[in-house]
This record gives sequence, structure tokens and C-alpha cells, in this order.
Amino acid sequence: MRRHDVLVVGAGLAGQRAALAAAQAGRDVALLTKLHPLRSHSGAAQGGINAAVGAEDSVDTHIYDTVKGSDYLGDQDAIEFFCSEAGKTVVEMEHFGTIFSRAPDGSLARRPFGGAGFPRTIYAADRTGLALLQAIYEHLGTEKITTYEEWDLVDLVLVDGRVQGIVAHDRRTGEFEGIAAKSVVLATGPAGRVYSRTTNSHSSTGDGLAIAYRAGAWLKDMEFVQFHPTALLETGILITEGARGEGGILKNGTGERFMSRYAPHVQDLASRDVVSRAIVTEILEGRGFPGGFVHLELMHLGKEKIESRLQEICDFSRNFAGIDPVTEPIPVSPAQHYMMGGIGTSIHGETNLAGLFAAGEAACVSIHGANRLGGNSLLETLVFGKEAGIAAAQFAADSPSTRVSDIEVQRTLGTVRTMMARTDGVEPLAFRAEIQAVMERRAGIYRNDADLRAGCEEISTLRERAATMRITDSSRVFNLNLTDALETLHILDLAEVILVGALARTESRGAHSRTDFPKRDDANWMRHTIASYRPEGPQLSYAPVAYTRWEPKERVY
Repeated sequence: MRRHDVLVVGAGLAGQRAALAAAQAGRDVALLTKLHPLRSHSGAAQGGINAAVGAEDSVDTHIYDTVKGSDYLGDQDAIEFFCSEAGKTVVEMEHFGTIFSRAPDGSLARRPFGGAGFPRTIYAADRTGLALLQAIYEHLGTEKITTYEEWDLVDLVLVDGRVQGIVAHDRRTGEFEGIAAKSVVLATGPAGRVYSRTTNSHSSTGDGLAIAYRAGAWLKDMEFVQFHPTALLETGILITEGARGEGGILKNGTGERFMSRYAPHVQDLASRDVVSRAIVTEILEGRGFPGGFVHLELMHLGKEKIESRLQEICDFSRNFAGIDPVTEPIPVSPAQHYMMGGIGTSIHGETNLAGLFAAGEAACVSIHGANRLGGNSLLETLVFGKEAGIAAAQFAADSPSTRVSDIEVQRTLGTVRTMMARTDGVEPLAFRAEIQAVMERRAGIYRNDADLRAGCEEISTLRERAATMRITDSSRVFNLNLTDALETLHILDLAEVILVGALARTESRGAHSRTDFPKRDDANWMRHTIASYRPEGPQLSYAPVAYTRWEPKERVY
């Protein structure tokens, strides 16, 4: 039986930071990941990491910008803690070896990001996530940590109301094994593949969220789905907000810089939900380009600035769209980008299940509320990854030994064997495409009662068909058809939670925009949505938002 004190699932920035903190606390730590750690989705983050480090900036301003950006649904005590940790977190990552871009005077270079009252986004060109990931991965190598690479999380094991380990699938051998742990940290990242057009990697299928949900963990605020305003037209590849932070501008099909209509004070640097809705409105009202997009223009910035500060954007535009941003505008339209919701946690990563912790995009602390500001997600992974690792290590130190019985493993294996034994039924990837089509059609940037009800009914029908899921590949080694099937079932559960929560929330707030309820309703909806698993579908309850200093007011940019 494999056994550890702390088991961290997911090896992006949040998972690696949690593992590092737990190891430094003296615990026996293991890291389980379905990818090589340097292939984690954290490496796709381009624009930067927020911290109020300049004399002209302040932590209070960062806190206020985050509260306002959340459309006042963020928990202000968590936001205050988060922003107060930002400066020391950036310094720590620099000491770990992150090579940040520099200003002419040698200080950390900072660029403006949407919704921020001051340029506080520290960056490494437009590869900030990858730079951070490489630095922490190298530092993690100084600790003794067991790594299970190319393993899929399949189930959590609960004994006497406490999480005591997991069941996992080793892709290289085809074996399903139990791994016992006194505490488990889920840092499995986003669930963007619930949608077909997304900036998220193909591995971002919400594994940890869905598995925790089925085990009894609460999912919080899942109806709030962020769409990034600028994704490359054909592929959905992210075009960083840093492009607008460096001075890029958006123009519609008539050549108009249209953001002055929607955010007259900051224009292209309004928060992401505002810019995404503006682009979609321009397209719907006939002012977009044929095919449904707008232009992001960088040409006026000059070749040297574009190629030095936006290297990856140049590569993506040239290689995937055949466009040189030095001389041509980039065709962009919004794509799903981030889940503000996730497994509900405290500031220290604790969930409602004893022994289970979560961090990163898989978790909802809630600092982002109804809308996340750009530059806050990389910071979140490091601040709350560390907190979850420390708390998980302490829980393990105070807990007795655990075990995972073979019964748990055989139960999981039985489900897989049933899918492999079918001679007909739905194929995982084709079935996944049907789920994604429902979400694109029914739960996009603009929502309404009719679409959301229809989406709930369509997902209910798909759930009945999911019982016929078929795995056609019978091989043991690297059976990705099996992985596809498991991931598709995760996507189905999360799609249902998003739709049910969005239907129930009869207001518009942040990224949740309903055409039939266009106003924010603080009297009735200044509260968090909590989804609990039931076989018949999600059961919703609600929790209050934590206030400290800022009362809700109209959010304008």
C-alpha cells in the first residue's frame, strides 16, 4: 500500500507550492499529476502577477480594486489577506529564481491591467506563468518529494467522514491503485473544457472539482464563468490582457475604438467581463467583422516593443493565424477563460470534508467573487497553495495513520470494466462535444431563463445517455480512451452545476449577465451559491458574503 502524510493532486503552481510548504513542515509528501509538472496549465498564464510593490501604489488600493472587480461578491477578509501577502510572495518567487522583466531603473517592471487603479502587474515578458512554474519546479527539487507522474485521480476515499486517501490510475501500467494519505490537497486546476471555445489546455477538465463534489465537498459560486475578451479567432488561444496593458486597442468593423461607449474612463482596460460583453454586443449589433470578431491593434506600439514584451503573442499570431502583429491587427473574440467558482475553502484551504484541502483555480476562497481581475490568478495559486500546504501538513501531523482498502479500488475498477464491456453506447469525446455545445449555446456571456432551462433539460437528457458510456480501447498502457471517459463524466457533472446555479441567480453580477435580469440585486443576491451533490441533481444553498470595509456600490470603469 502506498502511503504518505500529505498527498497533493495537481502539479501546477498551486500544487507545487502546497507540496513545497508541506515538505518544509517536515511531512512525507507526494505529488500526483496527470502531466509532467512543467506542462501544467499554469504555464499558459501570460500577462503577469499582481502586487502593490511601488511607493506610489498601496495594498489598500489593490484590495479595493479586487473587491470592486468581484462586483462586491468577494469575501473581503480573504481579499485583505490575499493582497497583503502579494509583495512578499513576488519577492519569494524572485529569490526562487524567477527572471522578471525590469524597468530602466532596475526595479520590477509593471504594466497596467484591466480594472486596476494602478499599474501593479509584474511580468516576465508574456510568459509569466511559465517563468514562475520553472522557478518553483527547480526549487521543489531541493526537497524529498515522491512524484506520481501521468496518474489520473479517479476517486477520493472517505472513512468515518474523513478523507483518507485516493484511488488513482497509473497510465503507464494501467493499474488502479489506492494511495493512503492523512490529508489530501486538490490543486487540479480549471474546468474550462466544459466549453468548446476556451483558452484552457485540453487537460483542464475539472477532475478535482467533480470528484470532490461527488464525495460531498461543496462547490461554491460555479455560475460565475469568466470569458476572456481577446482569444485568437480560429483557435481560442489566449491573447494576454498584457497586450492592452502595453497600449493595444480594440476596434470594430467600422474602424471605431468602441470601448469608449462601455468604459469611457479606462476604455480597453476595463475589467474582463465588461470588455467581453462589449465585444459581443458590437458583434450582435452588426458592428463586428464578418465571421464575428473584432480587431486588437498593436501596430502603433512599434516592432521593438511588441517583439520584446509580447514575444509569445507574436509567435501565436504568426504560427496559428498567419498574422504579423507588428504590421497587422489580430482578429479576436471572447472565449471561456476562468472559473471564479470551485471547491469552497477557507483562507487556509480547508473544505467541509475533514482531511481535504484545495487551492488554485480548483478552489473558491472567494477572492474573485463574480469576476476575477487579470494578474490575480497567478498570485492566488502561490498565496493559497502555500496556505493549503501548511494547513494540510498540520492536519497530517495531528492525525493517525490511514489506509485505503481494496474494496475502494475494486469498486472503481468495476465501473471501468463495465464501460469496457459494452459493445455499443456513446463514445467519450463525441459525447463531450455534445455537453460543450449545450454550454456554449445556453450558458455563455449573455444568459436568460429560457436558455438556462433548456440547458438544464438537455444536460438531464445527456446524463441518462452517460450511463451507456463506452470505452473501445481495451489496452492497458496509456489508454487515453479510458482517460477521456473519466474526464467526460467530470465535465458533465460540472456543466449541470453551472447551469442550475445560473438559472437560480436572477440578477446580473460580474461575469453572470442575464438579459432578463439586467441589474445587480444586492437585496436578494449578495450571497454565495453552494452546490451539494445529490443523485437527482445539485442541491443549492446560500452563504453570506464577508464584509470588512467596502459597502457595495455601482461598479463603473
